[in-house]
Amino acid sequence: MAAKRGTDEMRDRVVLGEFGVRNVHTTDFPGNYPGYEDAWDQRRFEEEFRVDVIREEEGALEFDMVGIDAAIANAFRRILLAEVPTMAVEKVFVYNNTSIVQDEILAHRLGLIPIRADPRLFEYRNQGDEEGTEIDTLQFQLKIKCSRNPQAAKESSDPNELYFNHKVYSKHMTWVPLGNQTDLFPDADFRPVHDDILIALLRPGQEIDVLMHCVKGIGKDHAKFSPVATASYRLLPDITLLQPVEDEAAEMLQKCFSPGVIEIQNIKAKHGEDFLRPARGYIQALCLDSNCSRPVLSGKKVARVANARLDTFSREVFRHEGLKNLVHLARVRNHYIFSVESTGILPPDVLVSEAIKILMGKCQRFLNELDSVPME
Repeated sequence: MAAKRGTDEMRDRVVLGEFGVRNVHTTDFPGNYPGYEDAWDQRRFEEEFRVDVIREEEGALEFDMVGIDAAIANAFRRILLAEVPTMAVEKVFVYNNTSIVQDEILAHRLGLIPIRADPRLFEYRNQGDEEGTEIDTLQFQLKIKCSRNPQAAKESSDPNELYFNHKVYSKHMTWVPLGNQTDLFPDADFRPVHDDILIALLRPGQEIDVLMHCVKGIGKDHAKFSPVATASYRLLPDITLLQPVEDEAAEMLQKCFSPGVIEIQNIKAKHGEDFLRPARGYIQALCLDSNCSRPVLSGKKVARVANARLDTFSREVFRHEGLKNLVHLARVRNHYIFSVESTGILPPDVLVSEAIKILMGKCQRFLNELDSVPME
């Protein structure tokens, strides 16, 4: 039985120790473990695989993907970062720029401003095409000039009172329809995602007059096309208390983990003394004999694992000699917690669905290649 538990842990858990991490590599491939059926089976995969949405907010999504290998999870993350297309400024035509910001720096800053435009409505621009069309290009104009405020107080030194338009923000970028885009997108509101991105500072007499072409692209070509601010995953923490942790030790244990991971309970038995035993991360209080006459021990503080998911695994507990042998730290090998934060161009749930479509397309192209190669 102990050997089987050790084998199951090696297959299903990544174990964190004081000086290293064990069971890092996937080992459950066919034939590696006698008595285990590890050949891939579609029916079993469909039964075990699931996606659970944990938290969905404006611009952020947290969900669990259970029953997959690290290679698939990482491929999904990389697609989110680098292969889901967006619209971004590609070409900047500078007609006038008398600000202190050089033309190249200005163009670079404009390129990094996220544009609220659904890329699914546009096509990729053909390579070598200098002139954009209504189906592959969005055009924006930025034309602004700084001037003095004649109503400003003479003793004022605040630029906000002395000058008009001395701060150039992304809200000053205006959409200029190309061709019949007004008819194609009658309800469109193409604009920067955020209105308060500072582009440049001006002084009286200085002006910026540029025309921008936004095209469809992917983060693999340039980071400005990446649709996410962050896309990451981590394995689900698994924390087990190997024996009861009480009183001062319980309070010290609570401080070793992230807030909300360890909870301290006051255990009070109705009869006799407390009998405590660990049970997969929680402490259960039992009275062995309801007729015993021993004095009741009340108010004992006992630690239990309340929510292991919140932990970041700093392994602070291993610094304490009295605690490091009381806790077993591991991560569930096939349970991935994904966090996706959108730049605002598309909602995160749409980004996830688009990434899944791209992954499916890659798989289909691979299958088509296999079918097209003659087998000897």
